[in-house]
Amino acid sequence: MNIHNQLLFFLSALGVFNSLVLGFYFLFLKRNKVVSDLFLGLLLLSLSTRIGKSIFYNFNPQLSKTYLQIGLSACVLIGPLLYFFVKSILQKLNYSFAKYSLIFLIIAVAVFGFLFPYKDNSEVWRGIIYYSINIQWFIFIVLSIYEAKQIFRKLVTNRHQISYEETWILSIICGVFAIWLSYSLSRYTSYISGALTFSFSFYISFMLIYYAKNKTLNPVINKEKYINKIDEKLVKEIQEKINILFETRKIYTNPDLTLSILAKELNIRPQLLSQLINDNLNKSFTQFINEYRIDEAKRLLIESPQLKIDAVGFESGFNSSSTFYSSFRKITGTTPSNYQKHNFYS
Repeated sequence: MNIHNQLLFFLSALGVFNSLVLGFYFLFLKRNKVVSDLFLGLLLLSLSTRIGKSIFYNFNPQLSKTYLQIGLSACVLIGPLLYFFVKSILQKLNYSFAKYSLIFLIIAVAVFGFLFPYKDNSEVWRGIIYYSINIQWFIFIVLSIYEAKQIFRKLVTNRHQISYEETWILSIICGVFAIWLSYSLSRYTSYISGALTFSFSFYISFMLIYYAKNKTLNPVINKEKYINKIDEKLVKEIQEKINILFETRKIYTNPDLTLSILAKELNIRPQLLSQLINDNLNKSFTQFINEYRIDEAKRLLIESPQLKIDAVGFESGFNSSSTFYSSFRKITGTTPSNYQKHNFYS
């Protein structure tokens, strides 16, 4: 293997290796796992299997047909796992349905592969089966984009407000789509392009996720330090003005509310309001506003049970379902549907 092929092998295999490690981490090592971690771990392992097959086949065309069959079989799971991952983060997932659907799919693929193995039906596998798998994969990508349509809309209209969880969704969907597109166009480019795209998408995605996480933590960790403390009397006056404003106009239900807008409504300087929230209340502005929004959501869940859960989030001032669900769980320790179920008759 010459130096060019060695470099190509290294770059294409790098993403697969890290994806395998991360997949095992989400499945077996991560503490306080949630449902989305399980689907993400399985998705990463499925992608690693599919793309690992491509790498070895590209550099060793005499690779056993069994490995080719395993690679294509793993590809069947990528679309459904992506879809279930997105729905689990958005708190829209029926876990039992997802679990039994995956079990059925795995059994069906295994039985089909046993009855019609690649080594005896290579033309069928390279033809109709390969194209059917790609179509199925694309359909689930479209379904995932539809589930996350509000996040994609925010990406165009207000990308600075995209949350940490939403960055995960965007990165994973776009990465999986890029890999699908590379394989779909491989006849016009190179068979190894899918593996290279995977490595590239893998690192770009986790750079974006790391950046989003730091951006989320910065308002709390690196909050601005103020030299002069606000007089307690002035603190009480501002808090009273906030209470009156929130009770009479519920301005916190405006999803585009910013610190500057609130300061203007209170007729005070933004720096003063920021200091009060950070120093006196020991909160970030987002946390401060979201606590009021969650109180409003709890009221709507009990008093307006006819509203859908997503509608409650939007009525309370959240501009995406994922942000609403994650904030509600963080503040109350439970999901909106569980809160409604346990408090409606109390």
